[in-house]
Amino acid sequence: MAQSMVHALARAGRTLREYGLLVRLHRPIGIWLLLWPTLWALWIAAGGHPTERLFVIFVLGTVLMRSAGCAMNDFADRDFDPHVKRTRDRPLAARRISPYEAIGVFVALALASLALALQLNRPTQLLAVFGCAIAVSYPFVKRFFALPQFYLGAAFGWGVPMAFAAELGAVPKIGWLLFFVAVLWAGVYDTLYAMVDRDDDLRVGINSTAILFGDADRFIIAIMQLMVLLGLYLAGQEAKLGFWYGLGLAAGGVFFLYQQVLIRRREPEQCFRAFLNNNYFGMAVFIGLVLDYQFRR
Repeated sequence: MAQSMVHALARAGRTLREYGLLVRLHRPIGIWLLLWPTLWALWIAAGGHPTERLFVIFVLGTVLMRSAGCAMNDFADRDFDPHVKRTRDRPLAARRISPYEAIGVFVALALASLALALQLNRPTQLLAVFGCAIAVSYPFVKRFFALPQFYLGAAFGWGVPMAFAAELGAVPKIGWLLFFVAVLWAGVYDTLYAMVDRDDDLRVGINSTAILFGDADRFIIAIMQLMVLLGLYLAGQEAKLGFWYGLGLAAGGVFFLYQQVLIRRREPEQCFRAFLNNNYFGMAVFIGLVLDYQFRR
């Protein structure tokens, strides 16, 4: 009896580990890239003083929705991932879990996210439904849409209008400006990510901006980086942010320059490092934002 219980617990532990790998808990970079624009929006919408309740709800919601998105993405890509070097060992691609299990994990996480959304006001709930639809459809849209990185950006940036709606009951102009910035920023880092898999994606027939941009990829990424910085500057002007915020943007600009250095030869490992470096960009902007509100006179 005791031995069978030990075996059952071991099996359960292995299954939970595979579920954790499915939703990328071992790679939190996606959570951070999703969280930073949401926190920018939450701080600006609340004038630098968001409530603890909303802060907790949005942080938890970000973790849950990113995890749910990973499960749905792997379900949609289950026949493609085995043919891509970077993804062939994912639990679903390696057939260590079944497609039904992936769907079950997605449903559980989506329901938990829904429970959080029900704690928010009506406008935010409506936005949450729309955002969920974008997140669920992304893995399938990228099959035929030549710019899937921007569709992903809409999914990753949707926390921005939600944060404004939760704080203010509506989304003002600055909220949509920050959403546009978040979409552009996702276009930057997800193109860097796609540059890692460009050869595999061409072989299996997956669309990406890295393929579409071709030899102009570095130049277009640089233009988008400048537009992100300009958009954040304009948002700062609208919110009457000052020195510390500007310092955060300047630090972010340095990180963008470093990313350009990393991708100068388009080496997959360096492109991946540039992708990961975007976490520091988002962090720099947020730190500048928090300090500006903290020391505002």
